[in-house]
Amino acid sequence: MAAQKSPRFVSTLARNTLALIMAGGRGERLKQLTEWRAKPAVPFGGKFRIIDFPLSNCINSGIRRIGVLTQYKSHSLNLHIQRGWGYLRGEFGEFVELLPAQQRIESSWYAGTADSIFQNLDIIQAHSPEFVLILAGDHIYKMDYGAMLADHVENNADVTVGCIEVPIEKASAFGIMTVDDEFRVRDFDEKPEHPKPMPGSEDESLCSMGIYVFNKDLLFELLIRDADTPGSKRDFGKDIIPYAIDHYSVYAFPFTDGDKGDKGAYWRDVGTVDAFWEANLELIGITPELNLYDNEWPIWTHQEQAPPAKFIFDDADRRGMAVDSMVSGGCIISGARICHSLLFSNVTVDSYTHIDSSVILPDVTIGKNCRIFHAIVDKGCIIPDGIIIGENEEEDKKRFHVSPNGVVLVTPEMLGQAIHYVR
Repeated sequence: MAAQKSPRFVSTLARNTLALIMAGGRGERLKQLTEWRAKPAVPFGGKFRIIDFPLSNCINSGIRRIGVLTQYKSHSLNLHIQRGWGYLRGEFGEFVELLPAQQRIESSWYAGTADSIFQNLDIIQAHSPEFVLILAGDHIYKMDYGAMLADHVENNADVTVGCIEVPIEKASAFGIMTVDDEFRVRDFDEKPEHPKPMPGSEDESLCSMGIYVFNKDLLFELLIRDADTPGSKRDFGKDIIPYAIDHYSVYAFPFTDGDKGDKGAYWRDVGTVDAFWEANLELIGITPELNLYDNEWPIWTHQEQAPPAKFIFDDADRRGMAVDSMVSGGCIISGARICHSLLFSNVTVDSYTHIDSSVILPDVTIGKNCRIFHAIVDKGCIIPDGIIIGENEEEDKKRFHVSPNGVVLVTPEMLGQAIHYVR
């Protein structure tokens, strides 16, 4: 079996695989961050968008036939993919293809994760893949899908489910996979109150990541059956996978990091305001779990050609500086102090302003004499002179959204700045 995992064999598997990234979700728990964009289009990490991580994983794994299924307010996501992911060579059969909800089979929009794939069966058939890799478009992680494909073939599996080890006290938020000693899945329990531990461990459960490898013909059979089943939720986790476990050979593939190969590696669902803030600020650490500086597993994206960040003024009370922070291209720090914060592209901060423990998204202008702590400032905000954010929770709640952990989310609309047309 070792020969089957040779680089040449894995490369062949990757070429015979079509990846489908489900990127149509609204991400309601991110509150106003997804009021005008789909969750996969939300900026992350100073210069990226969330969708860049599964896309980069595909490219780095040698999978270069990719479809992105979109639905909810997808304009900025579409633009990002067109501008940043159009470099693949069509004459070599490589592509990143947008698959919007267009009622190809049903007279409705996508009704669930399984339905989104079902409504594109004719497109999948036209590409004639041997395997279909189904991915979520809203998680931050690095993963070598080639290893998962090789494991799928070695096990002679019908379906393989990507899984991650989660402490048992947190596992009730996930679908729990019960497996035997060979990691064949014997049971699936969606968000159980009392999760079962995985083999060989008393304090960890094996949780589904929403990553699936299917043999193409079986995928078609399962989706058509599900579409004809009254009462189905049209969902992979609730309908497709449980049925497949009872009738076919389904295996779990424990997640390993794309650049380190470690089990229990970095994976984040940045689905809440608190989780989004925490995951961004984790990147500032000396040795963060997610290594954005790894040349062997790069994260690709579209980035405008912005000039270098600039820090100006060096007076005692007016010094342009950033400490323990990440500052992206196009930023101008004009006599302001930035501490333990992450600034995306083209952020301007004026004199005597202090920013601490905050995430500032692109194209934000911050005036003089401001104090901003423990906050997320959305793209395009113009922060007026003298504003104070993050010091008085009761006052913040009158104007902004404050998360359960006290993170203050600021958007242009909250500041009375109508950058989107509303009738």
